[in-house]
Amino acid sequence: MNILALDTCSECCSAALFFDGRLYEVSELTKRGHSELILGMMDVLFEQANTTINSVGVVAFGRGPGSFTGVRVGVSVAQGIAFARDIPVIPISSLAAIAQQGIKLVDIERFAVAIDARMGEIYCAHYKRVEKVAVLLGEERVCSPDSFLPMDEKKSVGMGTGWRTYATELSQQFSAQLTDIKPEFYPMASGIVELAQVEIAAGRLLPAEDALPVYLRDNVAKKKVEQTHG
Repeated sequence: MNILALDTCSECCSAALFFDGRLYEVSELTKRGHSELILGMMDVLFEQANTTINSVGVVAFGRGPGSFTGVRVGVSVAQGIAFARDIPVIPISSLAAIAQQGIKLVDIERFAVAIDARMGEIYCAHYKRVEKVAVLLGEERVCSPDSFLPMDEKKSVGMGTGWRTYATELSQQFSAQLTDIKPEFYPMASGIVELAQVEIAAGRLLPAEDALPVYLRDNVAKKKVEQTHG
């Protein structure tokens, strides 16, 4: 199945197209303008693959957690495409997408992913390698850096921007289990493609109306909505 994948949850805006067995991807680091950028990226992908959006069978997208505005952009674009083309969607965790990058780059079974959530907190979760797929251990959380602890004594790689912002605190807490830190890693659309393929194989495709964001920090989402309607 041909997959269009989008991620706008972080400073790295990315899009990927899995078409006829080949992967195309574009990405750019930016702090704003994700909505305009992601649309232009899709045009580039279709041109590179010499195809059109009509060939896409499913839209996979980063559903969060991450930047509140960025998450909304990705969900809105994915949902709009899915409604217009009458095709299903696959929401993918931005934390899982980061861990998936580690699968290809480091030979280790555990990943401790942390994204800087601002306000003195991180979005975080533990993942393990199962063959070539990052699988969630426990649950995704938003918490203070000192609340993110190793799950057991197994070695882990720290991944995500939280390991840059809170390097000292997290490194101390994971000191006995930590083999390396990779704070420069962001969720990427190519990782979303790989995780989406697992969902497709399992038959977990959703209708467009179920393209929903995951913020984790509900109080911020509520405040934004209140500001919009206030």
